[in-house]
Amino acid sequence: MRNAVERLSTYKSVHLNRNNVKTHFIGVPLIVLSVFILLALTPVAILFGDYRLPIDKLAVIVLSIYYLMLNIRLALGLILVMLITLLIANIIADWTGAIWLAIGLFVIGWVIQFLGHYFEKAKPAFIDDLDQLLIGPFFLMAEGYFHFGWLSSLEEEITAIAMEKRQKMNSKK
Repeated sequence: MRNAVERLSTYKSVHLNRNNVKTHFIGVPLIVLSVFILLALTPVAILFGDYRLPIDKLAVIVLSIYYLMLNIRLALGLILVMLITLLIANIIADWTGAIWLAIGLFVIGWVIQFLGHYFEKAKPAFIDDLDQLLIGPFFLMAEGYFHFGWLSSLEEEITAIAMEKRQKMNSKK
């Protein structure tokens, strides 16, 4: 499995423009919330003996394990955010018309994402690697940590690699 530095530097290589990153702080949470609402509306559960684990909670558990395997410090912050988002999604899922709200949030989130890539003048990371769809929230958590001066050595490492990757992409054009 590729490590956090490799995944984050790949993602950052097409997220070097501050305006693009700012749009992602809006678009990615809207998309994640919409997906969690849709999962909360899905009447699928995995049975563990007498216990039913709804699919939305299973998704958070699987994602949490994935993020913990990448970087424990970033994962802990992201798990907290995912749990809050899951709680909000479950509240919204009880509303009449929740599915339409989720679809609307999903579409708006992606429009904002693509607007950001207009500023960046680079295609979204997931175009070449679908795994990068899971890295978006992880990247935002990393950017949040970096903003507060936390994990600065990680920031320096991924930024240097991202700049190299971006230069290689630009030289291929």
